[in-house]
This record gives sequence, structure tokens and C-alpha cells, in this order.
Amino acid sequence: MGIKIVFCIAGTFNSGGMERVLANKANYLVTKGYEVCIVTTDQKARLPHFAMDSRIVHYDLDINYLDLVDKGLIGKTIGYFRKQKTHFDRLNTLLCTLKADIVISMFDHEANLVWKIKDGSKKILEIHFSRFKRLQYGRKGLWRLADRWRNRRDLQIAKRYDRFVVLTQEDKAYWENLSHIQVIPNANSFRPDEISSVGEKRVIAVGRLSYQKGFDDLLDIWASVLPYFPDWTLDIFGEGELKEMLQSRIDRLGIGENTHLCMPVSHIQEEYGRSAILVMTSRYEGLPMALLEAQACGLPLLAYACKCGPRDIINDGENGFLIGEGDKTEFARKIMLLMGDISMRRAMGKQSRLLSQNFSEERIMSEWENLFKNIIKS
Repeated sequence: MGIKIVFCIAGTFNSGGMERVLANKANYLVTKGYEVCIVTTDQKARLPHFAMDSRIVHYDLDINYLDLVDKGLIGKTIGYFRKQKTHFDRLNTLLCTLKADIVISMFDHEANLVWKIKDGSKKILEIHFSRFKRLQYGRKGLWRLADRWRNRRDLQIAKRYDRFVVLTQEDKAYWENLSHIQVIPNANSFRPDEISSVGEKRVIAVGRLSYQKGFDDLLDIWASVLPYFPDWTLDIFGEGELKEMLQSRIDRLGIGENTHLCMPVSHIQEEYGRSAILVMTSRYEGLPMALLEAQACGLPLLAYACKCGPRDIINDGENGFLIGEGDKTEFARKIMLLMGDISMRRAMGKQSRLLSQNFSEERIMSEWENLFKNIIKS
């Protein structure tokens, strides 16, 4: 039998980058002879958004933390600790039954539980955001204090694991030089045979419609650009809690004819192939899959230089542009520069494709396999 690995995550039904990375990783590992299980808390019988190999075994613990979303701070806190107790009991029972070689927490609700379970497995924690993501939520009052407390707690949790994996060298530096920390970036989801011609007058953005992704900034930027390029369109692929707010903003700005909120699609590479520029206005990231995917499809990239990830993918002036966080004026200037110069788009797109080799699945997954072998030996 191969090495048995258990991944823990809230759910696989979302179309987010973390879910995409997990699907890619799990599919790769089962083809290499590993036994792979995925344990969720909030699946509620929903199918995974991304295709998964039939050999992957799925378990849902039926905890459902998302049921607490609409509650106030006190109700959410009480409910959360109750669910954590149930979560620990069910996860402990399952892991002691599965007897995995390695259990991996994806820094979801199980992060403070997995390291406590004595099932004989090695424990790995991997994070798909930056060290200070909780401080970038933009919340105020008691919520702000809670975010600060959780931010300090994250560091203590990370110290409890056998190995802690982050996505970028930039983020590694924020974790106080932990001795067991390792950098392994996300891998490309695909590498299409043909790249975009970058000739379509279409700008694309991909991500959850949430505060994190900063699409409110993007719409303001786009509204300032459209008078100069009225025959271009912006398509944003994603779903989330801010959909109505963003649609209202589109209507208020009067840009509805050229701006579309699109549902997530299974074959996003086809949409990149029909686009000319990828834009990203996130307030924080880990290592954005949208940038990696668009790069593999030969698109020039334009993004805020937020923590963390864009600096690891975009070489400013080569395969795209990095913009200071929140600088909507400069973002508009650079996007218009690209929109007005197809030769620049082609040159940057070609460089994107070349640089995408740094994130090939073979290269990245070999790092994971080496980690698995080394941690089992230790």
C-alpha cells in the first residue's frame, strides 16, 4: 500500500483557489500511488466544484460552521466553541480509525485540533493566505480585537505542527523564522497547448466576490477607463456574498453594458484564452491561482502588490505590472497602457508563458513528495 494522506478542509464545493489547489494535488497524488482522503466539515452533500479522481475517499463530519455566519459576535463565539468540541470528537474518532501516515490541515477550522490528535500520523499545516490576513479584513470594534487575537493565535498554532508550509518567501519572513517552516508554491492548474492571442478587447478577473478580492476598487478603475476604450469589456468570474453590492455599483457607475459578473466555470482556461489582460485588485492573497492560470495562458498580468504572492509571479515591466496597494489612478494608467498597445500585450504575454514554467506541476509536486518522504523518516 502507498503512503496514506488525509487533507482537512471546510469544503470542496467552492470554486476558490484553495479548493482548486487541493483538487490538483489530490488528483496528482493518487495517480502516483498514494492513498488520499479528504475530510470536510461543511460539505452538506454538495459535489466538489473541481473534478476529483474516483479513488479519492471523502468524509464529511457534518459540523457546518457556515451556519454561524449570520450570528452576532457573542452568538458566533459560543456556537463556534460548541462546534469545535464536536469537531474534535468526530475528527479524533475518524483519524484514529484511518491510521494515516500524514494528516494535512489547510488552516481551516481544524487547524487548532489536528495537532492534538494522537493517531500516530505526522502533522503538516499549510496556509493559503498571508501571515496578516486576519488584520486585513477591515473590521472594526470588537471584531477588530477578535481578529488581532486570532492573528496572534495563528502563530502559536503553527508552532504545534511537525512541518508548516507557506506559499512564498515573502510570507515566510513574517512568521518569526520558525525552524520547521518550508516554502512550496502553488502549481499551475493547467498548461494549454495554445495561448491567448491577446487580441480580444476583453479584460478578465477571477475570484470570489468578497471583500478580500477588492472588486469594488476594480469597478471604480474600470469606470475611469471606459470613456477612453468604450469597445472593451470587463468580465469578472466568481460568486460570493458581495454579488448584489457589486452589481449595484456597476449600475450606479453606469458601466453595465461593458461589465459583467459571470458565474464560475469549470474550464476557466478557455475564458483566459479569449481575453487580453488579467487584472487583480486583491487586498491580501497567498499565491493567487488566477495569476498563475492566466500566466500559463499567456496573458499580461496587472495586480496590486498586496501581501502575498503577486511579487512572486509578476516581474514588473516584464510579464505585467505591479501597482501600489489602493493606487487606483496608477492602476487605470497601466491598464490603459496595455489596452492601447497590442505589441506590449503580446511581448508580456509571451514572457508570462515562459515564466509559468517555474510553477509546473512536476516541479512543485516533487517538492511535496520529498517533504512527505522526509517527514515520515524523521
